Amino acid sequence: MDTLGNRLHTYPEALIAALSRLDLSGNRLYLAGGTVRDWLLNRPCSDLDFVVATDARTCCRMLLAELGRGALVPLGEPENDTARLVWDNVTVDVSGFRGGATCIEEDLRLRDYTINALAVAFHDLVDDTVDPVLIDPMGGLDDLQKGVLRACPGAFSDDPLRLLRGFRFQSILGFVFDDAVREVIKASAPRITKPAAERISHELDLIMDSDRAGSAFEDMAETAILWHMIPELREGLGLVQPSFHHLDVFSHSLEALCCMEEILGQPERYFPDCAAVFSVYADKEKVRLKWAALFHDLGKPATMEVHPEETGRMTFYNHDRVGRDIFYTLAKRLRWSNEARETVGKLIELHMYPFHLCNAFRSSEPSKKACLRVWKKAGRDLPGVFLLAMADSLACRGEKKPEGMEDELAALFRRLHSIIESSIEPVLSRPKLVTGHDLIERFHLTPGPLFSAILEQLETARVEGKISTRQEALDWLDKYLQNREMPGDGQ
Repeated sequence: MDTLGNRLHTYPEALIAALSRLDLSGNRLYLAGGTVRDWLLNRPCSDLDFVVATDARTCCRMLLAELGRGALVPLGEPENDTARLVWDNVTVDVSGFRGGATCIEEDLRLRDYTINALAVAFHDLVDDTVDPVLIDPMGGLDDLQKGVLRACPGAFSDDPLRLLRGFRFQSILGFVFDDAVREVIKASAPRITKPAAERISHELDLIMDSDRAGSAFEDMAETAILWHMIPELREGLGLVQPSFHHLDVFSHSLEALCCMEEILGQPERYFPDCAAVFSVYADKEKVRLKWAALFHDLGKPATMEVHPEETGRMTFYNHDRVGRDIFYTLAKRLRWSNEARETVGKLIELHMYPFHLCNAFRSSEPSKKACLRVWKKAGRDLPGVFLLAMADSLACRGEKKPEGMEDELAALFRRLHSIIESSIEPVLSRPKLVTGHDLIERFHLTPGPLFSAILEQLETARVEGKISTRQEALDWLDKYLQNREMPGDGQ
C-alpha cells in the first residue's frame, strides 16, 4: 500500500488537489482497475481510473471546473455513465458503479479479471493520517502476485470481448490463464464474433503492440478463439510445405511473427550495417510489421499445386498477390483503416521480392537503374519488406534451406540502401526538369499512357547521370521522340 501512495505523488499537484476537493465535496472517489493493478506491479502508468457511486459525467464536469481547462470526452452510450478528462497529458477516466451495484465491492465483482477487481479509496491515499486499505473482494492481489488470470463471475456473459482481453493481459503482463478460465474460453470461443469489429481489432492491435504477441496468438489458436476471428489463418493448419520449410503454413506464419518480434528487439543483430534505418521504420510500423508476418502466407492454401510428373514437387505460384487480396477482404471485415490495410497489403505482396533480388544480384552489383526500379516498387516501405523477408527466412529451418540466406538479405539491403540514399533519393527530391505540361506545349503530345513512359525514361536517365539540366532534358526528349514510333491520336 505504500507503493500506491508513493505513485500518487508522481502526478501534478494541481490535479491531485482538484481531485481532493472533488472527493471532499461528496463525490467519493475510488482508484480502481488498471491503475491500481499497474501500480502494484510497479509498471508505468500515466492514466488514472476512478469509480464513483453515480453520475460520473457530472463528476468529470466538476473536475474540469476545478482545473479550469482540459478536454472532456463522454465515453460509450449515455447509460454507461462513463467519461474521460484529458488534462496536461494525463487521462482521467471516471465511471459510475456498473450493473446496479450499490457499493464498490459489488462493482469490482462485475469486472473482467480479478487482477482488475482492485480499488483503494482516493481519500485514504492523500490523507497521511490514514493507512490505505486495498479493496479486494475477488482475491485479485493473490492472483497478481502469482501471475494468474482468473475471471470474475459471469465476466464473459456480460461482454464476450473480455475473452479476447485476457490474451491482451497475457501478452502485456506475461501472465497465464487459470485452468478453469482456459476451459471457459474454449467453450465460449464462438461468442467472440458478437462484439463490434472495431472493438475486436483494437484489442488485437494492443496484443500486437506487446512483446509477446507470438505466444498470445499461439494460445488463441490452441483455445480456438483465433479461428472465429480470423478463419483465413486456419486454412494453413496442417498444410505441408517444401523441404526448406520445417513447419506447416500456419505454424510457419506464427513462427514468422515470433521471429519478427525478435528482429524488432535487436535489429543490429540481423542488419548490423543499417540497424538505425530499421529502428526508425519499426518505431512507426511495429504493429503492422507483425501483422504482415502473421499474414504473409495467407495465399498459400489457395495457390498450392502438386506436380506428380516432377516427383511431387509443390508450388505456390502468385501466393503473394493472392494473399494480399485475401488480406484486403479480412481487413475490411475487421474495419481496418485504409492506411493500415494498404501498408500491410503492400508488405504481403512484396514479401518474396527480396529473395528474387538476391537471385538477380548474387554475382553482380545492382545498377542505379535497377535500384530505381526497386525504389519505385517498394518506396519508403523497403525496410519493412526486408524485415518481413528476414522474419520469413528465419522461420524456415528445413533441411534444404540455402545456407547464409539471412546474411545475404542483410548484405543486399546494405548495397541497395547505399545506392538509393546516395543516388536515387537526392535526384527524386529535386524539382522535375520536364513536366507533362512541357510534353503538351513544347512537343505537342496528347495526354495518355505515353506520358508516364516518357517521364519514367527521363527520370531513369537523370538518375543514371545522363542529364542534369532542363536543356539537357529537352535535348534528350528530342532525340528520344525522334527514335521511337509515335502513337496515333488519343494514345
